[in-house]
Amino acid sequence: MTPAVSPRGRGPAAGHLSIGQVLARLTPEFPELSASKLRYLEVQGIVTPVRTESGYRKFSPADLERLRTTLTMQRDYGIPLARIREHLDGQSSDGAVVPTSIIAATRRYRRDEVLSASGASATLLTDAVTAGLIAATDSYDERALTLLRSLVALDAHGIQPRHLRTLRQAAERDVALVESALAPLLRRPDAAGRARAHELAPELVRRLDELRAAFVQSALDRLSP
Repeated sequence: MTPAVSPRGRGPAAGHLSIGQVLARLTPEFPELSASKLRYLEVQGIVTPVRTESGYRKFSPADLERLRTTLTMQRDYGIPLARIREHLDGQSSDGAVVPTSIIAATRRYRRDEVLSASGASATLLTDAVTAGLIAATDSYDERALTLLRSLVALDAHGIQPRHLRTLRQAAERDVALVESALAPLLRRPDAAGRARAHELAPELVRRLDELRAAFVQSALDRLSP
């Protein structure tokens, strides 16, 4: 999808929305949506909003529909963003239609199934939802199952979901940091620049993960006798 580029010295085309306006349109249906999540979806190539001369994002009607489709596919089917992006980039019309092939390839678990598969208690799952680590939903994807298994292991040592809120907040800060680093590429009007940004984003995240692991190991070394 190639966004419309505004003429120099003029604002975005009529009908373009600010981040606040997009949130106002979508949060009634997707309460978990935030400005940080919108920026993350931009980094992941789901939308490519135009920029005003002051650097503010403006989302087109097409961006809004891509966001709505993406959020629906994530919430209802747990489809990974990479597959959603492939679907959106390959379709030619209404983005609200979710291919049966994508749905069939994504395993979903009922509440009782995810509890059984992970070994978690109902209380632990409720605490994870309350802490914002897992979305409140009627069914769960493989990512939620993996996360819940990790929470079970941590809970056995007294590390509870409420102790892990900062991890999610740190992840959101990482996304903001990566976005800032890639801002020059994301602002470029050519598709090549944005594509390069989307290629670099996972690499930058991986480097941040390596640094975090190194810092944690250094801290653990100090605990050794």
